[in-house]
Amino acid sequence: MRTPPANGPAVRLVGHSAECGSLDRLVEDVRAGESRALVLHGEAGSGKTALLEYTAERASGCCVARVSGVQSEMELAFAGLHQLCAPMLDHLEGLPPPQRDVLRSAFGMRTGPPPDLSLVGLAVLALLSDVAAERPLLCLVDDQQWLDDASVQALSLAGRRLGAESIGMVFATRDLGDHLAGLPDLAIGGLRAEDARALLESVMSGPLDARIRDQIIAETRGNPLALLELSRWLTGERLAGGFGLPGAAPLPGGAEPIFRERIGTLPEASRRLLLLAAADPTGDAALVWRAAGRLDIAAGAAVPVTEAELAEFGTRVRFRHPLVRTVAYRSAAPGERQAVHRALAEATDPLRGPERRAWHRAQAAPGPDEEVAGELERSAGRARARGGLAAAAAFLERAAALTPDPPRRARRALAAALAKFQVGAFDAAHNLVAVAEAGPLDELQHARADLLRARLAFMASRGDDAPPLLMKAAERLGPVDAALSRATYLEALNAAMFAGRLARPGGDAPHVARAALALPRPASPSASDLLLDGFATYFTEGFAAGLPILRRALDAFDAAMSADEELRCLWLGCVAALQVWDDDRWDALSGRYVRLAREAGALSELPRALSMRAQLLLSTGDLAAAASLVDEVQAHAEATAGNLTPYGAVGLAARRGHKARTRALVEAATRESAVRGEGIGIAAAELAAAILDNGLGHYSEAMASARRAAAHPRDLGIANWAAVELIEAAVRSGDGAAAADAYHRLAGTTGASGTAWALGVEARSGALLTDGADAERRYAEAITCLGRTRMRSELARAHLLYGEWLRRRRRRVEAREQLRTAGNMLEAMGLDAFAERARRELLATGETARKRTVPATGELTAQEAQIARLARDGLSNPEIASRLFISARTVQYHLGRVFTKLGITSRTQLDRALR
Repeated sequence: MRTPPANGPAVRLVGHSAECGSLDRLVEDVRAGESRALVLHGEAGSGKTALLEYTAERASGCCVARVSGVQSEMELAFAGLHQLCAPMLDHLEGLPPPQRDVLRSAFGMRTGPPPDLSLVGLAVLALLSDVAAERPLLCLVDDQQWLDDASVQALSLAGRRLGAESIGMVFATRDLGDHLAGLPDLAIGGLRAEDARALLESVMSGPLDARIRDQIIAETRGNPLALLELSRWLTGERLAGGFGLPGAAPLPGGAEPIFRERIGTLPEASRRLLLLAAADPTGDAALVWRAAGRLDIAAGAAVPVTEAELAEFGTRVRFRHPLVRTVAYRSAAPGERQAVHRALAEATDPLRGPERRAWHRAQAAPGPDEEVAGELERSAGRARARGGLAAAAAFLERAAALTPDPPRRARRALAAALAKFQVGAFDAAHNLVAVAEAGPLDELQHARADLLRARLAFMASRGDDAPPLLMKAAERLGPVDAALSRATYLEALNAAMFAGRLARPGGDAPHVARAALALPRPASPSASDLLLDGFATYFTEGFAAGLPILRRALDAFDAAMSADEELRCLWLGCVAALQVWDDDRWDALSGRYVRLAREAGALSELPRALSMRAQLLLSTGDLAAAASLVDEVQAHAEATAGNLTPYGAVGLAARRGHKARTRALVEAATRESAVRGEGIGIAAAELAAAILDNGLGHYSEAMASARRAAAHPRDLGIANWAAVELIEAAVRSGDGAAAADAYHRLAGTTGASGTAWALGVEARSGALLTDGADAERRYAEAITCLGRTRMRSELARAHLLYGEWLRRRRRRVEAREQLRTAGNMLEAMGLDAFAERARRELLATGETARKRTVPATGELTAQEAQIARLARDGLSNPEIASRLFISARTVQYHLGRVFTKLGITSRTQLDRALR
């Protein structure tokens, strides 16, 4: 804790030398061009604020930006972020347009759709980086636990993605919490006994009895603020060896009761002025004095407050410590708090601060008040228009509580629940749905409440809880909103497909499909309608019956659709293309999916889009491009604590033949998917294990994994691929019956589909089950068909299987041609295990096969290789930064290292260097 000497300002910290050393190193690193984040956490009064002050004083040559959380402002979205960034807003024009616009929306400078919190965090990082380009920047965040949630999420994301920007971020908070977990942290505890004694002696005006001193240290547990405040409390006879203390009454054990006692000794007018200042989070002295005038508080009331060292009233109101504000507010009676909020509401300009005025009026209301509730509801609309969904949710929640009319209260509670859901406050959304359901609600509102409960379940786990709940909501919506009912059935079917083998009775895909087919069909069906009918028909009548409807659904994506509608449908559109073996549609739709998610700033949807696109690229053999997307998904997960199964990562590791990494990812995905009830995640892990072992030539292990994955045909797409892997593994393991059974099931879809991809895979798989001229004919057919598709990895594997078949028939010259082709293709793609298999086979023909060389990217770190690939593909530094949740300066820093390591001087040379 900072200790003021008797004759001057604070000059030193006692008992925090280690913490000061850590902060000194942080500042030195920032001055040297690096970036650092650190979280100081400990109980109130442990010295966190003093350490921030110390850091600010040590930061010569740096620009220092500060923000302090205020409990009464926690529900105002982006209030804390605006406080930190307000001095930097002249740098907004230098940001890329999406980032500039999202910050303007967040700060109320423009209206627009609610901003994605991840995009806000990325924009904040870009803004801080732009400021730091001129001068190293130090951001000090005090009392993080009282910051609004939107600001915390944005700042913590920025802190996690710091790189080479010359930025330091130091957070001070009581508990780490979910948002700051994972950042470097430093626990701030109580002082050691000798340091606590030194602190007391430095501030006492007279001798202190040793027994009293030791009692103070023990009861305060070395808390610096408590020690300092007790030194002010111990006056007169209290210093006289403790004889003036009545009985054996214990000394107060912390700063809060001391502040409460000191506030209690103030004159009434001074105490009310302090409460008034505590109720206003802005520190606007002019506003406080206007409100004070309405309470007949004279200017002289500030003098005792200042003399008691509780707060200062200058151009701004500043509290001695954030705990003083908290104690001043909490220690007041409810009626007193209502009075000061009423005065603040009356003193607030309704044109310049309508939201704060509404909030103060709400806090002043002693009971239900429709006028105040209506003003809160209007404020929620304004907050939503500027992207403040968290504030809108808070206004609606308070509006519901103040609404006297039960039906209107239920409606507002339901609206508040939806807003809480949209900002990810799922527990609060659950509670508000319960309030709404206490009703009364009409049938449509009941159905919407059911739908929200179901969506909460799906967002929480994407597991087996959601399908039955979505079914219930869809059934209830049927009589009152047919279009929304159909859309909800599609959500239910999607959820059932995610649950897969783990779906609960009544929530599996066939059950949902039968209910959906009983709905009336619209005269002019949209892509969404056709997807519902197509998948429902598939699950009830089989592949051949659903095929034409799913193809019509894919064609419907060519019609005019809004971006929102496309984003809702594109995941299932890609699944449909995959299931009907349409590689062209899968390529087009997955590319559009990623593009729309980026353009809309829908970062909550982006990981699924990237994962779907990565799966397409893995099948086409573009593992380098797939790796970039996988890295981007990982960056998103690290920045947002996402929990999507790593579909792309496990598939990439398997195709590269990375045994240890694949096994680890498979194990983790299987375990986590089982906990969530996400059966499709288990299927994807099993398929990856089968691909890995087929590449390595471990056919019995591949057969076991593929058999498990293929045993669940409702796992769309994955079951088909698993059947292909099972056929190859079973043939190589000598289990012809298992191979024949899998082929029969595969041919039921490939034959009906008739695409070049489907027919090529069918021919390749069939060739494994036959011999002689028939096998040769089928291998040739497979190579011809797959050669007309984008599926280059499947084509390369067809050449490999054909070459292996020819070698076993001692047709070595022909075998070499096929194996050389396969090896070159597989090596170029990066399918290392399969490429090594081709090399071994080629050696067995008597030809000397060259040993594969390590690519130049082996010299690069994972992030350097990732950035180099994106730069090679033509992305600018800001575009790369946006995809990887880092700053453009960090991208430039890493590119400089890439050029040095690869011995090149420009981006145009990256393609050759990375090949």
